Amino acid sequence: MEQKLPLPPFTLETAKQKIQLAEDAWNSQNPEKIALAYTIDSEWRNRNVFVNGREEIVKFLAEKWKKEFDYKLKKEYWAHTDNRIAVRFEYEYKNKEGKWFRAYGNENWEFDENGLMKKRYASINDLEINEGDRYL
Repeated sequence: MEQKLPLPPFTLETAKQKIQLAEDAWNSQNPEKIALAYTIDSEWRNRNVFVNGREEIVKFLAEKWKKEFDYKLKKEYWAHTDNRIAVRFEYEYKNKEGKWFRAYGNENWEFDENGLMKKRYASINDLEINEGDRYL
């Protein structure tokens, strides 16, 4: 049986650990590694895109990082319950034309009993920034 520690029910400490693990994984930009934190049939809403299952997660992330260069993400604890975590995040990236952006958003996560994320709902807004305004 696959497990991803820490397992629910979450405490404040373990929720923050789970968030840091997710941040580190996404900053690796390794879609295959990232997908292992999700259930086989995980459901995502990422902006207006719906993604279902690990295979689609890998494809989605691989396409994402073909368009978002010098990606750097920071996630921040917002709230949690026994098997759910809410985070606030921001990330910076450069597009193929060399313009910089900061994306802001919120994510709601739901985990199964093995610590795998079965639902991820992300609301995200992008703001063009000057390179000198970067802080991540």
